[in-house]
Amino acid sequence: MVGPNPPFHTPVFVLTRHPRPPVEMEGGTTFHFLDAPPAEALEAAREAAGGLDVRIGGGPTVVRDFLAAGLVDHLHVVVVPILLGRGVRLWDGLEGLEKDYAVETAPSPSGVTHLTLTRPDR
Repeated sequence: MVGPNPPFHTPVFVLTRHPRPPVEMEGGTTFHFLDAPPAEALEAAREAAGGLDVRIGGGPTVVRDFLAAGLVDHLHVVVVPILLGRGVRLWDGLEGLEKDYAVETAPSPSGVTHLTLTRPDR
């Protein structure tokens, strides 16, 4: 958490193996700590959002779990060139994912590539 007034100003649901009571911050941000599968966490976030968009943030393992469960309508990934063989692989176990999404790529002069996946039916 960053300072007493995080930039979110909405409820934030944190997936953790060590749940604890919610933490209320300035500006309307409340952190809720859940030990839950992706579908359950998403349902809690949707309920708190009251019909507004829900955004999923996290590392490759969290994103992969939500993708594998079919819970992502739109995904924007920024790929930064690094040495191969380091880090957690985002796409492992998601073979054929491109069949369910329209995929767009946008390279930049810096070498960063923006990858966008969108479900056509959403």
